[in-house]
Amino acid sequence: MSASASPQVHYRTCNLCEAMCGLRIELDAGRITSIRGDASDPFSRGHLCPKALALQDLHEDPDRLRTPLRRTATGWEPVSWEVALEETARRLHAIQQEHGRDAVGSYLGNPNVHNLGNMMFVPELLRTLRSRNRFSATSVDQLPHQLAAFLMFGHQLMVPIPDIDHTQYMLVLGANPLASNGSLMTAPDVRTRLRGIQQRGGRVVVMDPRRTETAAIADTHVFIRPGTDALALLALLHVAVVEHAPRLGPLDAITDGLEAVCAHVRDFAPEKVAPHTGVPAKTLRRIARDFLSARSAVCYGRVGLSTQAFGALCQWLINVLNVVSGNLDRQGGAMFTLPAFDIIGGPRALAMSRGGFGRWKSRVRGLPEFSGELPSVAMAEEMLTPGTGRVRALLTVAGNPVLSTPNGARLEEALAGLDFMVSIDPYLNETTRHAHFILPPVSPLERGHYDIAFHALAVRNTAKYSPPLFEPGPEGRQDWQVLLALQHRLETLRKGRPSLRATLKYQALSRMGPERLLDLGLRMGPYGARTTHGNHGLSLAKLKASPHGIDLGPLQPCLPRRLQTKERRIHLAPEPLLADLRRLREAFPDTAARPVNTGELLLIGRRHLRDNNSWMHNIPGLLKGKPRCTLLMHPEDAACRGLNDGMEATVTSRVGTVTVPVHVTDEMMPGVVSLPHGYGHARAGTRLPVATAHAGASHNDLTDEQAVDALCGTAAFSGTPVRVLRAAAPGPATPAG
Repeated sequence: MSASASPQVHYRTCNLCEAMCGLRIELDAGRITSIRGDASDPFSRGHLCPKALALQDLHEDPDRLRTPLRRTATGWEPVSWEVALEETARRLHAIQQEHGRDAVGSYLGNPNVHNLGNMMFVPELLRTLRSRNRFSATSVDQLPHQLAAFLMFGHQLMVPIPDIDHTQYMLVLGANPLASNGSLMTAPDVRTRLRGIQQRGGRVVVMDPRRTETAAIADTHVFIRPGTDALALLALLHVAVVEHAPRLGPLDAITDGLEAVCAHVRDFAPEKVAPHTGVPAKTLRRIARDFLSARSAVCYGRVGLSTQAFGALCQWLINVLNVVSGNLDRQGGAMFTLPAFDIIGGPRALAMSRGGFGRWKSRVRGLPEFSGELPSVAMAEEMLTPGTGRVRALLTVAGNPVLSTPNGARLEEALAGLDFMVSIDPYLNETTRHAHFILPPVSPLERGHYDIAFHALAVRNTAKYSPPLFEPGPEGRQDWQVLLALQHRLETLRKGRPSLRATLKYQALSRMGPERLLDLGLRMGPYGARTTHGNHGLSLAKLKASPHGIDLGPLQPCLPRRLQTKERRIHLAPEPLLADLRRLREAFPDTAARPVNTGELLLIGRRHLRDNNSWMHNIPGLLKGKPRCTLLMHPEDAACRGLNDGMEATVTSRVGTVTVPVHVTDEMMPGVVSLPHGYGHARAGTRLPVATAHAGASHNDLTDEQAVDALCGTAAFSGTPVRVLRAAAPGPATPAG
């Protein structure tokens, strides 16, 4: 949309978190004068959170890079796009020629999934690199969800979604949707939706080591010791299938493995797991019975469950509980979406990969691959350990792993020793400062947007396209244009000469862009012109003519036809997950013994409504109010260490030490402390003055890259053992050394 002198109104989806809130943006003389919730958006219904206002700040941020930068011996210098792309492609190609294709690694950050162009064009670039050393934020977040979905339902994105708008009982573990706006449960205005459960006579129950914002409005909150959620879930299943009887309903005819599940949960009575979880047996039994007796119920768990030593077991057991209680694929239970752009069951050329598991392992530690990626905890060691296959060059796309992956200090050491690094990123941040080239894309308001991933994870089927609000300047490049140009240069270098076929493909994709591919996917999708589902005749043109979005209806039962397993059956007891129960038993061998008090506390993370990992801390409006980077600690734990509210404490783990102010509060479970994720902006060499002024301490200067879920390699940083002492004198946060 071109800027003009007359006032204009633009409708858009906010892409700064998963909620997909609809926005009404007013412009005057080409400048934004107002951002409000779009009351006519059928999904968000006028709701928005404080992050939405940051879209303007991100667009206007003077610290956002607008031209490629090259690092030299005397500092950063601007260069042309042609120079940056040519030299980047040449150096990546030369390293692969000399050291093999695995010598070039890649890391994809969280913002990629919020970007239509990146979702379409990143895979093509990675296929051209052909390296097995691929990493992403997936393995420090939701990989256990995707692994359970792949093994049980046949596709890594067949993730069951809580039907929050219809359920009568919602059990939440390790999740705080009031702060995250829903996560793998795209649900704008979660507070109203949770209140809706209560208003229709239902209940919300939260099990968490912290009394979170969500727990504070729930009917019941139960403290649980970090890392023991799998035991609690097994106890709930024990009640469901041993003391009661499984009731799969219509799914009984398409489910395999029920007998194996029943045999394994028999050993996990609530009385046996209670000493380890800290949850009384009678409480576990009451939750199980209330869950089973509810007219509809759903169990939901997120990051706190996924990022622990038994994260994959947790997400599998949640699915099993929803199945055996008759609440999978049922209104008010856990259901599956039918998105307009179907990345699960749509045309193969446009759908995402079903996934894969353990087809190869990392070179140093032997950690398993999932869906073509290795766990991010292996990145530093793959760069620092000599030998064939060592990562000597790195491509990062919209990621800041120094602050978002475990043991950031060791990763910094590894990045500093690379032969070459290039970052596609709009900021000079804690990670990109190590790059030789930074290739900055345009702002989110200068590109079209459609949420490919989050429509597939939403609590209601909707579709909405947002055209660009501003036209990029003559030097502006959208992310997909940078990715495609780099991919074409690499392919040309690999073949030794320009290929006619490759050139024609490059020219065609350049003309099509992500919008033409989106239109193709919509037309061939379940609501498209070539289908009869709902008779919508959906296309990009129709979405453009419906600026508020189109409501495609509530989630509907869809099994077995939606299953992606070969025989269209649910695999309730996948062998890798059943086998991993032995590791759980070995970790908790004496279910009557209580944990020994060693003076250590267990560290967990937390999120704030105004945060989204590390990438929004340079926005002044989002950092208003009291400092948020504090260590939450129970009064008993603080008192025995001589700490009062506001004092500074040193927190030490195996990998490092940070200094942070303490906030004493009974919202923490005794023995557990909490530090938010995404801070640690005191590193030198960045251009983030606002973030630096609110630097805080990095949670990942304490988390341990050696602590993983042994089954799938996901980082296990929920429950990191730490020691907390009163600081000798007040001081700023310090990164691990």
